[in-house]
Amino acid sequence: MNQPKIDEIKDGRGVLVEVLRVGACGTDREINNAEYGVAPEGYEFLVLGHENFGRVVETGENVRDLQKGDFVVATVRRPFGHSIYDTIGQQDFTTDAEYWERGISRLHGFMAEFYVESADFLVKIPAKIAEIAVLLEPLSIIEKGLKQAEDVQKRLDIWQPKTAAVLGTGNVGLLTIMALRMRGYEVHGFGKQTRAGYLNAELCEAIGATYDSTEELSIIDSAKKYGEYDLIFECTGFSPIIFDAMQSLNENGILILSSVTGGERKTDAVPSDKINQQFVLGNRAMVGTVNANREHFEMGVKDLALCEAMYSGWLARMMTHKIEGLENFAEVFDILENSSKYNAIKTYFEVNKI
Repeated sequence: MNQPKIDEIKDGRGVLVEVLRVGACGTDREINNAEYGVAPEGYEFLVLGHENFGRVVETGENVRDLQKGDFVVATVRRPFGHSIYDTIGQQDFTTDAEYWERGISRLHGFMAEFYVESADFLVKIPAKIAEIAVLLEPLSIIEKGLKQAEDVQKRLDIWQPKTAAVLGTGNVGLLTIMALRMRGYEVHGFGKQTRAGYLNAELCEAIGATYDSTEELSIIDSAKKYGEYDLIFECTGFSPIIFDAMQSLNENGILILSSVTGGERKTDAVPSDKINQQFVLGNRAMVGTVNANREHFEMGVKDLALCEAMYSGWLARMMTHKIEGLENFAEVFDILENSSKYNAIKTYFEVNKI
């Protein structure tokens, strides 16, 4: 299950993939710092890396949808649990306490030169977006959040959202801004840094969004400036900001949370009665997004391709730090620990040339 050979994948659906690029993110940093993560059975270590991009080297006898030379990205979670959601292929909604995720929990990841996987968990990537395809895995989480928002808002006979706020303009926040712009939203991005000399702010504006520093304009005050938002997507990792976001939604609006906050922050003086009243009387909603399944990866492929067609080179500007060779892992983790020092947006390994 953990490191199979190509002929050990059931139904002849095995695929040998050469790893080309592996993204590194806060999850890798936290696992490397022993904050969480579970090694596969029989191993005393866990190979990291869940953001991946590779090329097919060999396929099993019953693989018809992929061939040698195709570019692919692997999904992350596997349906190895006992939950009914694992059974129906929605393992990202599993109710099991234990779960299997490549590079995170019970399965080795993609910080390697090759891996073997079932074709069922590989998403084909068009050659025209190969250079930025390592961004697909983090984008898939955003796509899932937007899909859930769409599903929740089917409660309304008519929902025609026009404005959105994105809280946090790091890698995930910028990808969220991109996905919303591809859907035609008026988008307002918010980060902590001031605008001057800040690449992330420049990227917001280059794709047609605004940028504001929360040091200069609070989320609540921004709703007075721009109007209350139909959709707010939180990508900060700073849980107290959620209460400001809850007060900045429009009637029938929806708040999407993507941060996994493992700290012990507590917020005083939250106007809980006001927030409760606004949500009840205003038919507002809130939903979280974590992990993703194949559908969300495929949605992400379309958004990457559309963005590249509309704003050629914009996504590549996010990929600020390329590290050649897995042997230079110490450099990658130094960047992850000190991202503001390096002005890093997306850091990734180039394992093999595209």
